[in-house]
Amino acid sequence: MKSSSRLLPLAARALGAALVLSTVPVAATTVAATTAAAASVEGMRAPAAPTVSEQDVMPHLRALQRIADRNGGNRAHGTRGYAESVAYLRHALDRAGFHTELRRFDHGGEAGYNLIADWPGGDPNHVLLTGAHLDSVKQGPGINDNGSGSAAVLTTALQVAEARLKPARHLRFAWWGAEEVGLVGSADYVKGLSPDDRKAIDLYLNFDQTGSKNTKQWLVVKDGQQADSAAGQAFESWFAARGLATFDVGVGGSDNESFGKAGIPSSGFSTGISDCIHDACDNLANVDPATETTSTNALVGVVWQLAATTPATSRP
Repeated sequence: MKSSSRLLPLAARALGAALVLSTVPVAATTVAATTAAAASVEGMRAPAAPTVSEQDVMPHLRALQRIADRNGGNRAHGTRGYAESVAYLRHALDRAGFHTELRRFDHGGEAGYNLIADWPGGDPNHVLLTGAHLDSVKQGPGINDNGSGSAAVLTTALQVAEARLKPARHLRFAWWGAEEVGLVGSADYVKGLSPDDRKAIDLYLNFDQTGSKNTKQWLVVKDGQQADSAAGQAFESWFAARGLATFDVGVGGSDNESFGKAGIPSSGFSTGISDCIHDACDNLANVDPATETTSTNALVGVVWQLAATTPATSRP
């Protein structure tokens, strides 16, 4: 999504082959965390994170709006609008140097797809997994819910590539399908992990609705586990340093839940439910560009921080 409409025809043509050739499972790896991890995060010297602007983020949301407009007004599971959304992201990630694949699942008689993107390098036993759901409901284009989270994660991934970042942890980014019908895509991903793969994922960061208008505070996910506490504190510190309010929330209601049920710590944040959630009015006008840009910079900053070191011990 870094580029605009010129990418879309290429992405759409590439989709058919991508759906067939890219469904081989990848070993999931990790961002480990314990009390030692928290201390490591606090004490590390991370490389300076870049700062993004509206011009880095908003073109992706405009592209998703155009995709919805030409596909019945939505990007829902099992529709061409969702397939084109996946193709758009994948094309941008492939061009940036990521290894991408699609993982197919089936739900309600329709094929669904999770998009997984791995950045080369980093410790394969310590992976930082960052994700957002890409699908909308059938009633609308889902530009805030959750084009905004998807665009923030994509922008962060592209910043990693632009910086040619050499992280200590292996970096993996994911966009989930069929969240709106029951967290299906992320649950399928977690279900497909071997015990070793699951153990390797010490931390998952989730972003759902990151551009809500009239945002007064950022809702930071904390599930009580040590790895999550370190990540949650990193987000809270980032916002506090800029005089922005936060509020702690638990795991549930988005794809964090799929990981939490498997004992995988998670964090992330949301800007809260917008007035037009799950409706046709969840379009570009339902996103505040300044809020979306702030959210993306928070994500970039914390990913840079967490990526800079591996924890001293792994999750049991």
